[in-house]
Amino acid sequence: MSFITEELRNAPYGNYICHMFQGGSWADRSPLHEAAFQGRLLSLKTLIAQGFNVNLVTIDRVSALHDACLGGHVACAKVLLENGARVNAVTVDGITPLFNACCSGSAACVNMLLEFGAKAQLGNHLASPIHEAVKRGHRECMEILVANDVDIDQDHSQHGTPLYMACTYQRMDCVKKLLELGASVDLGKGLDTPLHAAARKSSAEVVNLLTDYGASLKCRNAEFKCALELAAPNSKVEQALLLREGPASLAQLCRLCIRKCLGRSCLYAVHRLLLPEPLEKFILYR
Repeated sequence: MSFITEELRNAPYGNYICHMFQGGSWADRSPLHEAAFQGRLLSLKTLIAQGFNVNLVTIDRVSALHDACLGGHVACAKVLLENGARVNAVTVDGITPLFNACCSGSAACVNMLLEFGAKAQLGNHLASPIHEAVKRGHRECMEILVANDVDIDQDHSQHGTPLYMACTYQRMDCVKKLLELGASVDLGKGLDTPLHAAARKSSAEVVNLLTDYGASLKCRNAEFKCALELAAPNSKVEQALLLREGPASLAQLCRLCIRKCLGRSCLYAVHRLLLPEPLEKFILYR
């Protein structure tokens, strides 16, 4: 099918996404599925009026709502939901419509699903919407999920924390926003920290941001290596890490201490301290 994009081919749980559209599996997809995925709203409404069950699923338990969200078609998703589509339907691969909305980067679909009762965090054994949003650099989707009480440090068995995934895929906007919202800077995947991931990916910009937020240069992973030992010799990452060795400045230590005391409320609570504007901006990394 020509409308299968390269991005969808490369998506995680690709056996679900590609298998949906190729080979014999196409035969068990209804016209409702096709209309939803392609965003043909009038056709979708007509099919529903003709009696098509909005919760009809394929052999892999893919619903039309899954398809509408994967295509980022909020109007189609709304019609399906208003006609009784199951908002938390799960495929055989653990995919929910919310995951698909994060895959497509549709903040409108994410908001719509949450309004209709979608659970933003179903369990560690299922595909994680926030990890998918971060992996693809869909910062707005990620922010919506965090605002709806998704654990910002959710530790997924395959992917680690959202911050770790953002560093692995070098999604700078997501890294910055996660840290701003209070993500734990040293929580990654097992003993591998976000700083390990940034060093491995040769991302000096991410390394500098993580260390600004207090990332430890001394943490060692399962191979007993610190971030510096993962950096390519004579690289910008190595230089950045070497510059951060030794004691931090008094100003930096004070900033980190204040942020630690305020916790994740720092972004909002610091304004109530009535600090001089330059000091407030310093604490908020602005």
